[in-house]
Amino acid sequence: MTGEKGKADSRHVQRGRQWLPDLRLALQNLGARKLRSFLTMLGMIFGVAAVVSMLSIGAGAQQQVLAFIEQLGINNLIVEAKSISASSDLLAIRKISPGLSFKDLRMIRSNIGGLSLSTPRKRFTPNSMLPKPKQDMPQVYGVGPEYLDIAGLKVVSGRYFYPEDNEGRVSVCVLGEGARDNLFPQQEALGQYIKINEQWFRVIGTLASQLSAPSDIAGLGAGDLNNIIYTPINSLIYRLEVPNSYYQDEIDGIYMQIKSSGNPGVVSDVVRSLLNVSHRNANDFSMIVPAELLAERKRTQRIFEMVMVAIASISLLVGGIGIMNIMLASILERTHEIGVRRAVGARSRDILRQFLVEAVFISFVGGLLGVGCGFGLSRLVAMMAGWSTIITLNSILLAFLVSVSVGLIFGIYPAAKAGRLDPVEALRYE
Repeated sequence: MTGEKGKADSRHVQRGRQWLPDLRLALQNLGARKLRSFLTMLGMIFGVAAVVSMLSIGAGAQQQVLAFIEQLGINNLIVEAKSISASSDLLAIRKISPGLSFKDLRMIRSNIGGLSLSTPRKRFTPNSMLPKPKQDMPQVYGVGPEYLDIAGLKVVSGRYFYPEDNEGRVSVCVLGEGARDNLFPQQEALGQYIKINEQWFRVIGTLASQLSAPSDIAGLGAGDLNNIIYTPINSLIYRLEVPNSYYQDEIDGIYMQIKSSGNPGVVSDVVRSLLNVSHRNANDFSMIVPAELLAERKRTQRIFEMVMVAIASISLLVGGIGIMNIMLASILERTHEIGVRRAVGARSRDILRQFLVEAVFISFVGGLLGVGCGFGLSRLVAMMAGWSTIITLNSILLAFLVSVSVGLIFGIYPAAKAGRLDPVEALRYE
């Protein structure tokens, strides 16, 4: 067994050594025609650069969206009250549905056992605030203590509010990073007081930065999630909220976290059915399921990448045709050389291997240069257009392997044609 293994290894070494003279000869022939070799590589360089840069632009565009959806929580569900501006439509809806309310939250909690946490949410836009914001007016979110874990918020300093703060309607608040910088840019925010309309709230904590929605995603309006002041929902309703009118939703959002053993798709269907019964199919709410959004976005990203690769591969196809054209021309120029090699004992497969090595070498070097050009092009786009670009290892390997494969495929026919040349006729060729 050891002897057979040694013989097999020696055969592999011998085969590897057979390629070395062909590689040296390929380098000599390509080096003798530097300009033509470089022009032949240009098709591969442009093709690989196009694949790498386009995939990096697409990956950068999708990254922020995917990261935001993941921030929403894969095991979370969000119910949003729909904003209806037309008074006639709102009046018609209120005749059959009271809107999103605490009653809906209690119904969901009592009928669905797969929830680990849940909280209502009420948004409030102040008319005035002290200290005066340096930029946009922060929005106030009234939420329950459970919101900290559901939304994955991270407290940087101080604390989040307790259930006792919510039950006692205590005038406390927690600032998002943007709201902190907006209201207290040059000083410590912890322990300070904020006057929202006519009510004073004490800052008991500040939060780390969050990603904001890059666009309107499935009912979640685009906005700065850092420029928010969080306060207990009972405190907001008691101290800030105007008395509920017939037209207003009692709350405008419900956040739920599903147990790890639960299925977000199944639970969301049950929640939707319960609310449809309660709201008499008024269609005045929307359901956001981050797990489904994430899966859909990933499918969209894969399709986008396939389309981008298909478009950019046209350049690689053109480059492959260029390689075939140049290799065919090279065979005509070197017919006499082929005849000499055949006359001194070279076999057809030796000639085939020689020209195939040249074709693959052109595409190999063109692929390397194309990766470098694609990297530089994506960085240029990021600087000039202000876009986020991400160069992934997969995009580099894909572009590089495709370029080498193109060189191999388009080099086979010229190499086979060279290997089939009759040595006598080749020696007579001038």
